[in-house]
Amino acid sequence: MGFAREYRPEFSYTFGVESAFFCSFYRVATLGSGAGIAAVYYFNEKGIPVSKGTGMYMIEYVLHKLSIAIFSVIFFALSFGFMMEYFGEYSHLLAVGYILTVCISGVMVFACYSTKLHKWIFLVLDKINRKHKFDGQIRELREQCVVLEEASAFLLSKPLLIIRTIFMDLVKLAFWYGIPYVVFYKTGEITLPQTLAVTSLSVMLAAVLPSPAGIGSTEFVFTLLFAAVAGTGAAGSASLLYRFATFVFPFLVGMIIVIRRRIGMRK
Repeated sequence: MGFAREYRPEFSYTFGVESAFFCSFYRVATLGSGAGIAAVYYFNEKGIPVSKGTGMYMIEYVLHKLSIAIFSVIFFALSFGFMMEYFGEYSHLLAVGYILTVCISGVMVFACYSTKLHKWIFLVLDKINRKHKFDGQIRELREQCVVLEEASAFLLSKPLLIIRTIFMDLVKLAFWYGIPYVVFYKTGEITLPQTLAVTSLSVMLAAVLPSPAGIGSTEFVFTLLFAAVAGTGAAGSASLLYRFATFVFPFLVGMIIVIRRRIGMRK
């Protein structure tokens, strides 16, 4: 949202909110595989070329992943004694989650930004295309890669914009990860900062487990961790509430947006 507004000043925050819900619908509908494509498609409809939209989405995705890791580190440190008492045995998995996040983020930024990588790709394509059957497609792809590099370079040259985006992500995560406390606050067995720490830990650990869109793995890890503190019943209830608020509800709002857009197109 911040990148779109910076790149095209005429965009309002309504654009960012609507695009987020739009992508949430396709994230569920395609089990996670179509969220990025939906974002680029939405950006393109608003006048942002596919190559630039791809760069914007990938950089924002990287910053989101980094924000999750930063949030987890902050609240793990704030509740260090509590976290080590209950979840010290998972610390190595948390380290794996951090490493994967950093590696994936680095690869994605490199794929958008690296001129050398793109030159190597086209060197391979040129060898495959010796009979010049795909000259038009390769030429178009070269042009798209140039625009992608320019868009990525533009975004990465805005440190204040990146910091602001990460800060907004951290605020968003604080609201998301605080949702389970609605269930736990009456028990008095876990505080809000501890809830934030455990929820962020569960998200990081779930990222290590392969599953489409995190479906199943997030609930399993979430319930497993919170059950050790608040009991299985409360943990299960909090898991359902968290999943509904962060997964089902955005999907339903996104469905309304998609239906409204389809109706508008038919008219």
